[in-house]
Amino acid sequence: MDKRQPIDGPAAVTMTVMCAIWGLQQVAIKVAAPDIAPIFQIALRSGIAAVLVGLILILRRNKMTLNLDTWRGGLLVGALFALEYVAVGEGLRYTSAAHMVIFLYTAPIFAAIGLHVRFPSEHLTAVQWGGILLAFAGVIVAFFAPGESSASMADQRLGDALGLLGAAAWGATTVTIRCSRLAEAPAPLTLFYQLAGAFVILAALAWATGQTGVHFSAITVASLAFQTVVFSFLSLLVWFWMLGRYLGSRLGVLSFMTPLFGVVFGVWLLDETLQSSFIVGSVLVLVGIVVVSGHDLFRLRMARLVKD
Repeated sequence: MDKRQPIDGPAAVTMTVMCAIWGLQQVAIKVAAPDIAPIFQIALRSGIAAVLVGLILILRRNKMTLNLDTWRGGLLVGALFALEYVAVGEGLRYTSAAHMVIFLYTAPIFAAIGLHVRFPSEHLTAVQWGGILLAFAGVIVAFFAPGESSASMADQRLGDALGLLGAAAWGATTVTIRCSRLAEAPAPLTLFYQLAGAFVILAALAWATGQTGVHFSAITVASLAFQTVVFSFLSLLVWFWMLGRYLGSRLGVLSFMTPLFGVVFGVWLLDETLQSSFIVGSVLVLVGIVVVSGHDLFRLRMARLVKD
């Protein structure tokens, strides 16, 4: 029996803080890109965070059951995590942080579809399928938002497509965790697999493509510190803990705040401009995600109002 719970008050507050952190992540990568390639940024932050998580595993080895049978699922989620951030790192070379955060955070839609196929408790209703269609309609509208020139439009669409690839990989990661022995594994172990896998694959890719140059500056150090300690270590550790405690599709109703934070941070900190068609598409995407992930919550709330 699935013992995961619906969203409660502490979960809602925690998700709000994490959404702000996740929304700022794309900006942190983009702002440091002139001094260090995005792929190498993500490789370094993943490697350092993997060491920190590894220390937690060592210090808590007497309090956690570390089942080594999780290694198969661990290899897969590590590869998927690396794929997600290859897509993000390369995509940010071509599109804005605001665009990337919108397309990347369609991940709950991909996860909801995968969980629907696998778990009876996560089956989608007709209304939720309507939300999925609405979200993908928004993706199409946002994807074809015009750029400043034909050349920039081609680059933008490539970056946006990579953002969608990253979202699909993230959704597949969520489903893989739920379908493997990692579902019952300690959150630090799952996170270690992902971070270690991302470090190995991304570091090798950065080296192979000549993207390992670093110009150390205050921005570079601050960005890497935020990405490593706050994002890759703390927020992801909390995220995987929550996946083990709460219903996965229900968490998605709160994750829709991440794109909002990301767009605001992109416009505010990077002076990015937003096309009207992109804004319309983004609204459709967010509404679709809320319909899919929040359907049960809204239904329960309405039932309580009718009963009262």
